[in-house]
Amino acid sequence: MSFPDILLLIAAFVAGAQNALAGGGSFLTFPALLYAGFDPRAANITSTLGLFPCQVTTSLSGLNMVEGAAGLSLRTLFITSVVGGAIGAVLLLETPVSVFTHLVPYLVLFATVVFAWGSFFAKKRTKDAPPRISPRGALIAQVLISIYGGYFGGGIGILMLAALTAAGLSVRHAGATKNVLAGVINVAAVVIFILRTHQNWWIIVPFAISAIIGGQIGVYMLRRLNEKVLRVGITAIGALLTIGLFLHP
Repeated sequence: MSFPDILLLIAAFVAGAQNALAGGGSFLTFPALLYAGFDPRAANITSTLGLFPCQVTTSLSGLNMVEGAAGLSLRTLFITSVVGGAIGAVLLLETPVSVFTHLVPYLVLFATVVFAWGSFFAKKRTKDAPPRISPRGALIAQVLISIYGGYFGGGIGILMLAALTAAGLSVRHAGATKNVLAGVINVAAVVIFILRTHQNWWIIVPFAISAIIGGQIGVYMLRRLNEKVLRVGITAIGALLTIGLFLHP
């Protein structure tokens, strides 16, 4: 096994755990695939396909913590995510990825700031307090995140955590809900990519297995870590991702 292959497996393992907790795992797998010789579009598609089984398994593991948000049912969020993901996937195959790639650092920075503000600086909500964003705002946010997720996907976990916590969910429940919705977003994208592109399954299958193992460790941590620790960890991941993306876009 060559060094690039080993690097891909390690990146997939860490990405699986990171996605289960906060998101941003594709920021590890994407550059690892580029290093392994994939062009940017192929790396993006391969990363999506390789991480998708992990998203399914982590979603199932945390299913009892999944909730709707801001008065929106889980079904509404589910349908929105499928449609948005399909639109984004079609856009990826029909337009250059460079425009969205340049926006990624700013999106992750924005999401990290929103999440950190809501977690540490905003006035604490009581149990019966209304969400910080309206149902319409939450729906619009999920539509945009879903389209972006189907197109590129980097940082959708951080973006959804920011939106779902602003919509009234605890970090733990927002994390579990985010895992389900991220998987749903990629359902349509995965189908479209399989039908319309040629893939190297000898790379994707071991990549996916490594990510699944890492994802289960991430779900274990999501269930058991103190919520304050989760907030600090998620903010730190978002900050590090933002710095890395601005330094190496």
